[in-house]
Amino acid sequence: MLRRSIYKTPAQLRAMVEPGLITAAALDAVRELAAPGVTTLELDAAASAVITGRGARSNFQLVRGYRHTVCASVNEQVVHGIPGGYVLQPGDILSVDAGAEYHGWNGDSAFTVVLADPDRPELVAARQQLSDVTRGSLWAGVAALAKASHVGEVGAAIESYVEDHAPESGYGILRDYIGHGIGRKMHEAPPVFNYRTSDPGAEVRPGLVLAIEPMVVAGDQATFVEDDDWTVSTVDGTDGSHWEHSVAVHDGGIWVLTAPDGGAAELAPFGVTPQPIAGA
Repeated sequence: MLRRSIYKTPAQLRAMVEPGLITAAALDAVRELAAPGVTTLELDAAASAVITGRGARSNFQLVRGYRHTVCASVNEQVVHGIPGGYVLQPGDILSVDAGAEYHGWNGDSAFTVVLADPDRPELVAARQQLSDVTRGSLWAGVAALAKASHVGEVGAAIESYVEDHAPESGYGILRDYIGHGIGRKMHEAPPVFNYRTSDPGAEVRPGLVLAIEPMVVAGDQATFVEDDDWTVSTVDGTDGSHWEHSVAVHDGGIWVLTAPDGGAAELAPFGVTPQPIAGA
């Protein structure tokens, strides 16, 4: 059986730009709608309308047994939450993951938002800190990719950022769920760990495209899969946060495919300037 290289050609990288932008637009629609009183199924519908409206399809629906466009995970749910009748409440921490397939190529991205709750400012602040640290660790990992020789440096940067910015009680980084390569399939080689490993990982060179996605929890990293066979929740009931972007390495540098500006605004504090993919 023929094995496909993990490194894409310049033409293939160009083909991955549009599914990344469609994915970003779908998540923007969800972000605008997310508020107390809205159901997670309504968020799913908003993302679906954007993806199908741009001639793409949800790559989540290509996963056997999954019928929805997004994963919507609330509070102690970290990832893979199934949209349904749950009504968002003030103070909820919500993580939404989505992906689009367009002309055979995939995008994958996720964000976390904390809903306002003036009656519980301390809860909101704690959950916002968790989201902010997770988001920062994502961008630390992306910035590391710009200069890395091997993929393992991404995970080391993510873990270092979490260690340096978490409260004294510390945060947990999920071990059982990690990032991945992305291209013709949503999940491809190589694995992208969100923590230090002894294995240096795949070589970083032009053509590599990674979905970098730290999943960080306020307590212990131990999780279990709920009875729906999808939703991953913390064993100790503490909150979770999930941020993700699809990132391409090319001859000119790196470009975040699921960010309209290629990641420029978020990478600036790390001293990294993303470069557009030539011809895209």
